[in-house]
Amino acid sequence: MYRTISALSRRAKRVVLLAVDVVLIPAALLGAIALQGLPADGAGLGATIVGHWLALPLLMAIGGLLSSVLGLPLIQLKSYESHAVALTGLHAVLLGLAAAVLDDMAGFGTPLASFINFAIVYFLLAVAARMGMLQLLLGIYRRGQDQTRVLIYGAGATGRQLAAALRTDERIFPVAFVDDNVATQGTIVQGLTVYGPMAVEDLIRSHHIDRVLLAMPSASRPQQAQLSRRLEDLGVEVQAVPSFAQLTGRVPLLDQLQPVVPGRFLGREALDAALPDGGTTYAGRVILITGAGGSIGSELCRQLLGRNPAKLVLCEISELALYTIDMELRALLRRQQTDIVPVLGSITDAGLMARIMADHGVQVVLHAAAYKHVPLVESNPVVGMSNNVLGTQVLAQAAANARVERFILISSDKAVRPQNMMGASKRMAELVVQDLASRSAVTATGRRSVFTMVRFGNVMGSSGSVIPLFQDQIAKGGPVTLTHREVTRYFMTIPEAAKLVLVAGSFASGGDVFVLDMGEPMPIYDLARQMIAAAGYSVRDAADPDGDIEIRITGLRPGEKIHEELLIGEGQLTTPHPKILQANEAALSELEMASAIKALRRAIETADEVALRAVVARWVEGGAHFAQGVEGQS
Repeated sequence: MYRTISALSRRAKRVVLLAVDVVLIPAALLGAIALQGLPADGAGLGATIVGHWLALPLLMAIGGLLSSVLGLPLIQLKSYESHAVALTGLHAVLLGLAAAVLDDMAGFGTPLASFINFAIVYFLLAVAARMGMLQLLLGIYRRGQDQTRVLIYGAGATGRQLAAALRTDERIFPVAFVDDNVATQGTIVQGLTVYGPMAVEDLIRSHHIDRVLLAMPSASRPQQAQLSRRLEDLGVEVQAVPSFAQLTGRVPLLDQLQPVVPGRFLGREALDAALPDGGTTYAGRVILITGAGGSIGSELCRQLLGRNPAKLVLCEISELALYTIDMELRALLRRQQTDIVPVLGSITDAGLMARIMADHGVQVVLHAAAYKHVPLVESNPVVGMSNNVLGTQVLAQAAANARVERFILISSDKAVRPQNMMGASKRMAELVVQDLASRSAVTATGRRSVFTMVRFGNVMGSSGSVIPLFQDQIAKGGPVTLTHREVTRYFMTIPEAAKLVLVAGSFASGGDVFVLDMGEPMPIYDLARQMIAAAGYSVRDAADPDGDIEIRITGLRPGEKIHEELLIGEGQLTTPHPKILQANEAALSELEMASAIKALRRAIETADEVALRAVVARWVEGGAHFAQGVEGQS
């Protein structure tokens, strides 16, 4: 039956509907005569019908013509609503008038009330026929194909409109309503029973619910997100339905969680526009950028492209990241003659690094590649140290052997008296660069190779930054998680960070550490509140228990500081720009550095985390606590 009906053309369906309109005419006429009662002359009901038999074919022909003119066969059964019902009423009235005219012309003298009854009966039969056909058709369709069984959460205006619409969709079967309003629970709305939230799990299990539709547009986004997560945990798909007013455009359909521009939370004026260009240092040069597909590396590539280098060599271990930045830079090229060379590989590959230097004649190295997520490196210290320290040593040594003009390491404020293995790895990478700076060779231009470092605070919007994390948590309805109420961090934007690298590289003389004057550190708790407010929500706390999103304190992670620092020593030097500071910090001797690298390499080769921490405890400033960790494991 399903296949037969599905195979019917639209024309065939119209013929069926027209035939129904025509066939109902004698049935309505019979019903009208029965309602009117027997004639006064005593003739039976059968005799009365026979007496009208000659006029019946003509009346049926008129009825079919009127139905076609009014367009009734064109109206789909699932679209048969108030307007279509009104057309059926008009059709019935016109049929009644036609029957009266024919009766008068034939001289039958039938009472006018009979034709009124005929019109009423025909109208009722036509409407009932279409409603019955729709239910029959939906039943056939539902048996012939897979159905999605849905639960509607919200029995308000939007829920009722949704239920009415779903009744005409053969692919979806609404099972019941769920509503928080106790007054509506237990009632029947749109033919569906309204249950309370406590019954949801039983309904899903007993009625095999596939999907829950949230028809509660007045609820805030966080409330909907929290409810959605709870329902998804029960194994169903969840979708939110906008209000009818939103669908018709009477209420602007705004996205509460608009993309957050990280710089708006900086708490100070951005400095990238105020920093000098440093363009002459990079114009016409062959520049290698490691970690070219990362947050900082990709921004360095963009800014360098505007300084007209001869060639950009993009080194990246992630294939997708490398492909993305390569395509982006090629799209940005205009009439520039800059060559773009993507290289897929790791900085720990000594052979590859040497070949890159030799094959492309690299003159400047910007080293942004690093594992920088504190919890991950803390859990994987061997891999973190191998990449961040030995990788830097391999790359820097290849650069020294190639006698590059400049080598710039991008470091972190977590390298200052580190409390975690990520920070310790960055400090040891700094020591590697400081060591090579003290014994750098003379380049082809007659100057010594410059090895220098730039130390960042937290970069807003970068991978691993709290801003994408907070934004994702807000989108899910919270809570926003914070490790400690008093945590503060220095912040800078990605453009500031990239420009600092380029400018500091032009200032560098060798072995120096550059930092940006970023003002006062920012409380992360304040940042979380600002982001919640910027998304259009309120913070749920003791002062506002009915707020939208909670800020939850989870406790400091292993190796996490409450406050970060930028300088190891007390002294700092000025540079040609007042917002860039320079620190000359203590370094290891060549012999000490060789000993530290040898011990580190041995610990990494044997995957000995205890030995690894012992190396950090011995050679990194403020690393004594790592020795305590070693004692606890021994």
